[in-house]
Amino acid sequence: MKALVTGATGFVGSHLAEALRQRGDEVTALARSPGKAKPLTALGVSVVTGDLYDVAALDRAVAGQDVVYHVAGVVAARNEAEFLRANGTGTANVVTAMQRAGVPRLLFVSSLAAAGPAERGAPLSSDALPRPVTAYGRSKLAAEQTVRGSGLSWSIVRPPIVYGPRDREVLKVFRLARLRIAPVFGDGAQELVAVHAEDLAGALIAVASNPAAIGRTYTACHPEVFTSAEFALAVAAAMGHSVTTLRIPHTVGRALLSVTETAAKLTRQSTILTSDKANEFFQPAWTGDPAPLTRDTGWRAGYDLKRGLAHTYRWYREAGWL
Repeated sequence: MKALVTGATGFVGSHLAEALRQRGDEVTALARSPGKAKPLTALGVSVVTGDLYDVAALDRAVAGQDVVYHVAGVVAARNEAEFLRANGTGTANVVTAMQRAGVPRLLFVSSLAAAGPAERGAPLSSDALPRPVTAYGRSKLAAEQTVRGSGLSWSIVRPPIVYGPRDREVLKVFRLARLRIAPVFGDGAQELVAVHAEDLAGALIAVASNPAAIGRTYTACHPEVFTSAEFALAVAAAMGHSVTTLRIPHTVGRALLSVTETAAKLTRQSTILTSDKANEFFQPAWTGDPAPLTRDTGWRAGYDLKRGLAHTYRWYREAGWL
């Protein structure tokens, strides 16, 4: 197949581009930086230079494709307007380019943040009423609504925590664990699910390739549920040692996040560690049910948490990141 991947120079997008090339697909990437796209070129990916607001570049990238994987987006922004522009308007621009080109098949990578939190012991179903609690979640939900109203043959995949080689967010947890400490928000009992990046790439391809998945929304994750404290302990175990968990109460956590947010604003940077993020960190659960995805496509996650973190740690060591 001929596939366009937006966000292919990023963490999830690069794993997807690799997986598509490994199965023999012709892959095009829309990338702002030719320098960052060099590893993709080495894989045989064709690169169109531009971004989600460059109409001409989008038209060149979309032309002749069988499927578009829209992965590009932002997880950190200085305010809600920036989130909505990147995740909402950017998605609308992709949809419009596809409509102009007559390309019908769209796989949109959203986020479990668009669905909102779950209750402990009750992972969300894909058709649960969305109730995002952050600006990021609301922007991804706005993008989903654009996709659903597009008239295209769409599918939406909502990943939870994504980790694996080249990820810089879970890397921070590893670096803290190396110091033998593991901060956790609240009492450490928040329930979570996760997906390894290689498994997620496989899920995206399975959904985009299966007619039964058209018009459906899925959570792509391993079915294993763990707590935030267990996650920190599992990271330490992957490194071969133990850690002391530091439990951060709600008031202290929100204050700390306000400090990091203010520091980022003073330096005109963006960070995911904002006071708004406290609305995610102190929820009872962020869990979803992967069973519908398995039912419709046959996909199953191959990495449980223990194996996936061990694989990620080996990559970090070999790459010199730890």
